Order: sequence, then structure tokens, then C-alpha cells
Amino acid sequence: MKNTRVDQRFAALKTAGKKGFIAYIGAGDPSLDATVDTVLRLEEAGVDLVELGLPFSDPLADGRVNQDAATRALAAGSTFHGVMDCVARIRERSQIPMIFYAYLNTLCARGFDRAMKESAAAGIDGFLVLDMPREEAGPYRKFISGANLHNIVLITPTTPEERMKQIVKEADGFVYCVSREGVTGVRDSIAEGARGLVAKIKQHTSLPVALGFGIGTSQQAAEAATFSDAVVVGSAIVNKFHDHPHTSEGRAAAAKFVAEMVRAVKGV
Repeated sequence: MKNTRVDQRFAALKTAGKKGFIAYIGAGDPSLDATVDTVLRLEEAGVDLVELGLPFSDPLADGRVNQDAATRALAAGSTFHGVMDCVARIRERSQIPMIFYAYLNTLCARGFDRAMKESAAAGIDGFLVLDMPREEAGPYRKFISGANLHNIVLITPTTPEERMKQIVKEADGFVYCVSREGVTGVRDSIAEGARGLVAKIKQHTSLPVALGFGIGTSQQAAEAATFSDAVVVGSAIVNKFHDHPHTSEGRAAAAKFVAEMVRAVKGV
């Protein structure tokens, strides 16, 4: 039975009767030094958990904003080893829960087992592997679990209910509910079927359910928090930090935007 920072944070949220806020950023965008500062700013803003995108050249589940973030990180020289060092530096100053948002190619190129062990040693709590289908996940799950990391699974609007039941059985930490079909990116409204999808997932698991993809405003975040256990915001945060000056002061200003969204979620 795991008792990671993720487990502890969700347990504390449940006890307090509060919803969680999960922020996505691309590791290494615009630099690994900036990433350390950004995570600390996000924690100060009240974020409960950070998803760090491992830079990858072909992130198929991502929209333009997060693709561009990965491109900038790679152009800035971000490597797997560099990202591990970045996480270790964050851990010297913070115990905020962190998971990697990653693609199999990056992990297999490193050696999947080795990648899990190095990530755990650096201070990561789990993995959300975007392109790891359930039918092929067995050997990978063994390595994830062996490193005492969470295997975060995705449920989408097109996931049949029988398949959903099987997927959530193999999950721990929390379940990531994709609110709409398609890739990441800010949308004008929350998808019509998101509330029903979260309710259906909750019929088959006691794990917290986080809703993501397309949430970009405080109003949308507050709405999502009325029926999910946590809200994930990515592209809107990536955009905000990219648009502000890449200085400590600029990141502090961008974090104020995040703090407003956190307050909207916590007020539900």
C-alpha cells in the first residue's frame, strides 16, 4: 500500500472537504532553472499537485500550446538527466506532490525500468503515460509499481464502460478524466458530457477523479470542481507563464493568475 505525497494530499483535501487543483507545466520551458522557480511559485499560489511534462518531440495528445512548450524545452537543451536534476532541486525546497506527464518513447529510450528508478530517486510520485494502452501496460506497470510510483490512468469520453471498469482497477493515486475528445488546449466551455463521465467513473472506483483538458478560466475551474475531486489546468497556465517576462518577477505575476483559479476551486 503506497503512502505517497499524492495519497497524503488527497486524504488531507478529503478531510478538509476541499477540491484539489492540479497544474501542468512543461519541464524545461523556458529553462530548467525557471522550472524550479515556477513550481515553487505554483505551490505558493495554492496548487496541490504539479504535472511536469517530460519534453518530447512528438506529443500527440497535446494541442499547440503544450507542443510549443515541449519544443522550447528541447531547444533550450532539456534532457532526461537535466529534468531529474530539476526535480531533485525542487525537492530540496518543497514536498509538493509531482507526477510526470510523459510518452512511452522517452521512457523506453532511457530504459523503462531505469527511468522509473531514476524518477523515484529524484522525487517524483507517479506517471501519467499518455500512449500506454491497457493491453500493453502490464510489464510497464510492474516497473512503475516496483519504484513505488503511482500509475495514473486516463478515462476519455469514448472509453466504453466495460473497459473503464478494467482500466480503473489498475490505477492508483487518482484517475485522470479527459473532459472532451481531442487534444489539450483551452476551450470556451466545459464539455457537455463531462459531469456524467465523472459520475460514471465514480461508480467503479473509490480513487479521486480529476477533470482536465480544456479548462482555462476561473469560472470553468469552479464549475468542474462542483462534480470532480480535482481540476487540472494546463495550457492556460503554460500560456500565462510564457507570456510574462521570464524573470522571477514575471513568474510571480503569472502565479497570481493561477492563485485566482485556485481560489475559485477551493471556494466550491
